[in-house]
Amino acid sequence: MREFQLEFATEDGCQQYLAACRWPDGFVCPRCGNQRAYALLKLKRWQCTGCRHQVSLTAGTILHNTKTPLTVWFWAAYLMTTDKRGISALLLQRQLALERYETAWMMLHKFRRAMINLGREPLRGEVEVDETWVGGTQAGLRGSRQLKGRKAALVLVAVEKRGRASGRAHMAVIPDFRSATLIAFLKQNVEAGSTVYTDGLKSFTGLPEAGFQHVPAANPCESSCGKARSLRCLWRTAQSGICSNG
Repeated sequence: MREFQLEFATEDGCQQYLAACRWPDGFVCPRCGNQRAYALLKLKRWQCTGCRHQVSLTAGTILHNTKTPLTVWFWAAYLMTTDKRGISALLLQRQLALERYETAWMMLHKFRRAMINLGREPLRGEVEVDETWVGGTQAGLRGSRQLKGRKAALVLVAVEKRGRASGRAHMAVIPDFRSATLIAFLKQNVEAGSTVYTDGLKSFTGLPEAGFQHVPAANPCESSCGKARSLRCLWRTAQSGICSNG
């Protein structure tokens, strides 16, 4: 933390870091090719010494046109990525002394959107699949698949098995437990031919016809998805950072 404080204590320090990320081999003007420029700190831009063309340091990033100081953005990123429990917008607001809760919520939302890999490949090999509820427990519904009256979100979890360890994971909110819903998720997130481990839910019985090798739990009331089940514990962290922001 001490090193972080020293390097990103000022707007100039943050801008120098962004400039190094944008031009790792040194500044090059996109208009004339000149390699010399000077910083316009208040505008978060660099101006070419040749043609005087101005280039924004934050163009094409989640920081573009922000009115929030870069030092605050950098601290938000640090807190979000170093807190193992997850961080809520309310806690971020308090730690950064932000005037508005909406600012903290917006920053966390932009960071989470930026971390999504849109080009991610489907899971493959041995994959465990299980479902969970996100949004807290309700009296009379604990452990139930009942949809009526639920205030929580239904989430399907798929995680690769890599020996005793876990590999990549994909998750999605789903509207129901119907076979068409579950198979559509698997076709989108799991490579055909993979071995899919599930609990005894009857909605999974169509997996072989969909192109997957299916290994259901021997007992319909049990789950063969130890890794997927343990992965659901991540939602305790996610709920701290997501559900608290609602």
